[in-house]
This record gives sequence, structure tokens and C-alpha cells, in this order.
Amino acid sequence: MTRRDDINEELLAHLEHAVDDLVRAGVAPDEARRRAVASLGGVTQTAEIWRETRGLPFLEKTMQDLKFAWRLLLKSPGHTFAAILILGLGIGANTAIFSVVNAVVLRPLPFADPSRIMRVWHTPPPTFATAPNGRRIFAVSAANFLDWQAQNHVFDKMALYRGGRFNLTGQGEPDSLRATIVSDDFFAILGVQPLAGRVLGPSDSAPGAPHAVMLSEGVWRRRFGADPTVIGRSISLNNEPYVVTGVVPRRGALPEDFDLWVPLVWTPQERAVRSNHNYVTIARLKPGVDVAAAQAEMSVISQRLERQYPEDDAGWGAVVLPLHDDLVGDVSLALFVLMGAVVFVVLIGSANLANLLLAKTLGRSREIAVRTALGASRARIVRQVLTETLLLAIGGSALGLLLGRLSVTAITQSIGQRLPRVSEIALDGRVLVFTLVVAVAAALLAGVVPAWRLTRADPGDALKRGMGRSGSGAGDRRVRDILVVCEVALAIVLLTGAGLLLRTLAQLKSVDAGFDPHNLLTMTVAAPPVPASASPQERMAQRRTFAEEVLRRVRALPGVQSASFTDSLPLQGGSNLPIAIEGRPALPVAQQPIVQGRAISLGFLQTMGMTVVAGRDLSEWDMTHPNASVLINQTFARMYWPNENALGKRFASTLTSRDPLTVVGIVNDVKLNGLDVRQPVAASYVPITALMSAPRAGFFSLAVRTTMAPELLTQPIANAIHGVNALLPVRDIMTMDDIVDQSMGDQRFAMMLISAFAGLAILLAAVGIYSVLSYSVSQRVGEIGIRRALGAPAAAVMRTIVMEGLTPTVVGVVSGLTIAALLGRVMTSLLFGIGPHDPTTFAAVSVVVITVAIAATLAPAYRATQVDPLRALRTE
Repeated sequence: MTRRDDINEELLAHLEHAVDDLVRAGVAPDEARRRAVASLGGVTQTAEIWRETRGLPFLEKTMQDLKFAWRLLLKSPGHTFAAILILGLGIGANTAIFSVVNAVVLRPLPFADPSRIMRVWHTPPPTFATAPNGRRIFAVSAANFLDWQAQNHVFDKMALYRGGRFNLTGQGEPDSLRATIVSDDFFAILGVQPLAGRVLGPSDSAPGAPHAVMLSEGVWRRRFGADPTVIGRSISLNNEPYVVTGVVPRRGALPEDFDLWVPLVWTPQERAVRSNHNYVTIARLKPGVDVAAAQAEMSVISQRLERQYPEDDAGWGAVVLPLHDDLVGDVSLALFVLMGAVVFVVLIGSANLANLLLAKTLGRSREIAVRTALGASRARIVRQVLTETLLLAIGGSALGLLLGRLSVTAITQSIGQRLPRVSEIALDGRVLVFTLVVAVAAALLAGVVPAWRLTRADPGDALKRGMGRSGSGAGDRRVRDILVVCEVALAIVLLTGAGLLLRTLAQLKSVDAGFDPHNLLTMTVAAPPVPASASPQERMAQRRTFAEEVLRRVRALPGVQSASFTDSLPLQGGSNLPIAIEGRPALPVAQQPIVQGRAISLGFLQTMGMTVVAGRDLSEWDMTHPNASVLINQTFARMYWPNENALGKRFASTLTSRDPLTVVGIVNDVKLNGLDVRQPVAASYVPITALMSAPRAGFFSLAVRTTMAPELLTQPIANAIHGVNALLPVRDIMTMDDIVDQSMGDQRFAMMLISAFAGLAILLAAVGIYSVLSYSVSQRVGEIGIRRALGAPAAAVMRTIVMEGLTPTVVGVVSGLTIAALLGRVMTSLLFGIGPHDPTTFAAVSVVVITVAIAATLAPAYRATQVDPLRALRTE
């Protein structure tokens, strides 16, 4: 026997006792039973009240609502699938972008007490601040860093580092590894705990100490099979032995994607250099010291150094930036723009879902009216509708997580190299909570409209209509039109953003880069190591012999038109050099003008497709006398010798050599720092042999112009290089076309994502317009039938339906353009060659949306013309 039966049996027993008492009191049996039932309130009703007071009524009602909602969703699988798909697309986009924002911007750095870790940069004097690349912060020199370190009272520790490359040999195929050269306290500031072994310490950078190196976890696993016995062993880097002291865990140090960390060892001469800025500084604040206090002290120190060393430090300041903010940089703005875009997608999806739910819910108006007439409260009706949307939210969350995971993988694979902290991007607990919150919020937002509409409906009116039919009054149509206006307006904003970025890419592609990128293959080649005992002349001779032999072999390959070496390819940045112009007043280094400096071998101009505007190209004699001749570009000549002939003029590059260089040729301007750099840059080109006498010549870029598809010559060129020196790795093999595309990577990435979101938005808006008109036509069959019976032509009916769809569309277009104009300034940093209120883009977007809206109205409009007047009238 169930508990329900027990309750009923007990109530019946009470009823019989009451009847017996009344009969004994002289009341007739029938009257006694009537009175007993009346006083008890009815067995069934009393049992229900008792069960509600003794049980968990809220939980029971919720379970009832869930079961009923589940049956309703299964009853309309097409509608359910469409709703989950709409939610899933919006939630998936939000999940993907939030995963990136969470990892890059919101999550703390994976270091000990990361809020106290700072980067300290030089702020350059006005000549640097207005330099062509527009940099406002600059690396630090050795001597200035040592003064910072000795004179500050706000940092626990300070350290510096710079990048480099080392050739790994003796472990299978030779490899060129990215290295970070670090000073003492670097790992202590970050709080790095090695995966194996120990971190580098002061003893490793002492003069005469054995070379030491720490491996990244990736290199340790990839090249050494995660062998723990590699700790303490010697490996060959640049043909010199290095002892492995430890392994840096993944994401354990800076930069996150580097392979090696080696100690910085300075000679006394290097410690005294003040004018050559090559190092990045990190520091840890003392407890209780904030960024403002640190900035104030570093400004005082900079002013003191400026007075002590005016020749080198005049105009140089310092800026203290939290490491997290400095790493994220301008990426945060682009990511938040994308985050705003996907929020718009979710809002459009919610509006579309609200339209679908409104149509379905209004179709159940008679059912709701019956329930209301039987005593169901408005709160119970609203809760039932919201329960249905919450079930849809669960399905949308599951689909959104799947789509979000796929999208995160696509994003990291396509533009991971352009994002900081890319290895930390993942679907973690915070992302899962965010996804669930977005799904519930979107579903509730969509469910509010039909729930609100139902609470305002008159049950009597619904009961007067036929089963399953709902009204199509002005109120219903107005609500649905407002939702369409919102969808169209948000879609317009996204389409405008995508259009502006598309126009930006078109502008960038039309920019004259100053060289011909087609049929041009590039790669990075390491300079061969030279014994430390060799003199500068011997180093230059050996490296020049290597470079000339490589070029001879490469140029002899079938399909090769020309080949040349350079220290930096166009569009990839390079050195900034202060110069002293002969015959003009001598200026301190801090006040000297700044130009771009590049080093090239013979044939570089021909290989890159550049032209000599005046004078001549570099010659063989120039290569053997690297500190005598120089080429300059047109901007250089125009800026420093206006209305003069620059040929034969002389200037000195004060950081590299005090010897004056003679201008022997003027070449065309080239985009050295990026296609989107608007102002032309002054640049000089010296013989590459000028760099070959340094103790570490580093790496050179090889450019090869071909008469066939460049990719076909990748292996033959690598074989030619290895034929000269088999131990030298070849890296970064790319066509120049790929480098050009990479230079537009930020705009291309933003355009692709916003375009995808905009496409989804316009699709959802079209579905919204179509659903509104389809529902309107289905509800106005009788009206349309009467009009057709009275002689209204099909064209007039069709025109009416189309205009009914275009009215909210036009309102949405106007509203969207207004919002886009207000938000346009947010995208200014991503634009090139156009403004945020570009009229061409605004007009094109409006035409696209209106065209899509017309297409969405045609099917319902055509269906309206096919209504049979007689059949429609019979159904009324």
C-alpha cells in the first residue's frame, strides 16, 4: 500500500466517524454525510492539501514542469532542434572568444605573486619617440641597467634578458633553437621551479665559468626523450660545450615559446656601454611598494643619469609597467572588440529564439487559457514557459561547448603566434561556468517575451477562438517586429565592422611595398661559428667565404633567377640607428636623428625587385671595404638633404662605427616595418660584411627569386646550404607573399572572425524576418482570402507582405548604422586607409541587409498569393 492510499484511508475513516456522530445526534444519514463532507472539505482536495504541506511542493512542481516541458520539446523536434542550434551557435562563439580572453587577459600569469612583477623600459628622447616605427618604449643599455639596479629602493630584484639563437648539433639533425640570454636573478624574480635539475645562478655567469644552459620542457622531450640523465651532461651549442643545469617547465619562464635559457656574461667593456639598447628589464616590487611609487623613483633616477651622462642619456626616461599589462599590450582591445561582437551574436540569437518561442507559445494560447480558467496562476504559467527555455539552454550549452572547443583549436592554430600566452588557452572551469551563465541568460532573455505576452492575454478571448489558433493582433505583431528590429540593428553593427576590416585589407593590399613579393622564397641561415681566438678580419673572411659559396651554389640551381643575404627582410622590422651627419653641428647621441639600418649582400636590390633611383648599387669593392659606402632611400635623402644632391654626402652610424659612410646610391622607399606604417621611413643599406666581423654573427635571411613556384626549390636550396656546412640548420622557410600576408595578420584575423559572426548574424536576422512573416501569413489566411475574393491582385498581396517585412528591417538598419557610428572609434586602431565612418562601407552594408531581408520575405509573400479564397473562407 502506497503513502497516497494511507492518506486517503485515514481521511475516509475521519469522514465515517463524523457521519456516525451526526447520525447519533439525530441527523438523517444523507444529511449527515453531506455535512461531514462539507466540514472536511472533500477527501480529494484535503488529501492534496495535506500532501503539499507534508511534502516538497516546489520540488514536485518543478519536476512536473520539467517532465511537461520535455514532452512538449519532443513533440516538436524540428522547433527544438532549431532553437538549440540558434543557441549553440551563439554560445559556441562566446565560449571560443571568452577562452582566449580568459587565458590572455583575465587569468593571472603563471608566476609566483605575479602582480609584483614589472617590466621597466626606457622612454626615448623626442628623436626616438617620433621615429618611423612610432615606438614609445625602448630597450635598456647595459650601463643604464646597472645604475638602475644599484640606485633603486623599490625593487627586491632586477634582471634583464634578450633573445638569441643557438645551433644544436650532435643530437641527430642540426637545429636552430630560440634562446633567452638572462642575467642573475631572472628566475628568482619569476619564481620558477625547475622540472628537473636547478635554475641558473650567479655562479653560472661568473667569468671563466663553464657554459651553462637550461632546456625548455618541449626541447627536453622532443630532442632528448625526457631523459633525466641529461642534467649535468654537456651538449653542443654553436660548436661549444654547454652543461645542462635544469629543465624549465612549460609556461614556466619568459618568453613562453623559447627553447633555451643561457646566462648573460658581460665583459668589462660591455658593462660600460650606455648608448646601445638591447635588453629587456624585469623586476619584482618590494612588499608594500606600488607601481606609482616605483615609477616616481625610476623617474628621479633617470633625471640623475641624464645629468651625469648627457652625451648618452639626455632625454631618456623610464617607465614601469606591470608584466601582465605589458605582455597583453594592444591585444586586449582587439579581443574585447571580438568579445563585444559575439555578445551581439548571442543577443541576436536570443531575439530569434524569442520569436520562435513566441510563435509556439501563442499557438498554445487556448491551452494556456484553459489552464488559467482551471486555477493556474500567472506565476505558474510563466514558470512553465521559462522551464522550457532552460531545457533548451542545456542543449544549447552542450552544442556550444562542442563548437567552442573546435573554434578554440582553429583560433590557436591559425593565429597562435600573434597572441601572448597562447599555450594557456583552454576550456577550464571558468569558461564552463561562463558558458552555462551565457546559455541560461540567453534562454531566459528569450523566454521573457512569450512569458510576458501570455500574462497579458485574456483567457476569455483565447477560449472564443478555435483550437490551436492564436491571435494575430497588433500587439503580437508589434512585439515580433521589435525583435526583428533588434536582430537587424545588431547584425548591421557586426556587418559594418566586418566591412571596415575588409576595406582595410583591400587598402593594405593596394599599398606599394616598394618590392616585388611574388616568386620570392626566404629562409633563415645561421652564420658558421668562428673560433673565439680569431681576429675580426679572420672572422669576416671566413663568414664571407661561406656566404659567397652558398650564394654561388644557390644561384646555380635551375629555376633560380637571383639570390642575396640580408640581416632583416622587409616588413619584419630591424635596427634603429642614430646618425651624425658630416658638416653639421655635433649632437649628443640622445639627440641624434634616427634611421633604419639594414645590411645586404650583392644582388639584394635585384632579388627584392627594388630600383636604384640615383647613383649606383653596392659593388664588390664595397663588400671588401664595409665601412666606406652606403645606400640610402629616397626618404632619407629628402629628410636630411632637401633640395640637395645626396650622392657623395657622408654620415656616421654612431652605434656601429665612427667611420663616416659615403652615399653612393639612392634606392626607392620600401615598407620595412609593416604595410600599415603610414609615414615613409628613412633607411640605410650597408654591405653585409660589416656585420661579419662580430664575435657572434648570428643569423642572416636568404632571399631567392625564382622563375617557378618558390616552394618547389625549398629542398634544393637547403641541400645547397648543407653542401657548404652540413651542421647549419635552415629555418623559417616562407615565401615573401606569406610574409606580406602575415604583416596583415591582425586585421585579417579580426576580419575573419567578425565576418563569421556577421554572417551568422545576418542569417539569424533573415530567419527572424522569415519566421515573423510566415507566422503572420498563417494567421491572416482569412483576411487574405477575403481580399483575394474581393478582387485584390496577387501582386498587391505580395507587395503588402514584402513591405510588412521591410518596415522593421529599415528601422533596424537605421538603428544599427547609428550604433555602428557611435562604436566606430573602438576599431580605429585596426583600420588603415579608411575612417571608422566610411560611407562606402555603411552604404554597402545597408544594401546587403535590405537585399537579404527582401529575399527572406519572398517565400511568405508568394505563399500568401497562393491562398485559395473559398477554402480560406470555409475555415473561418
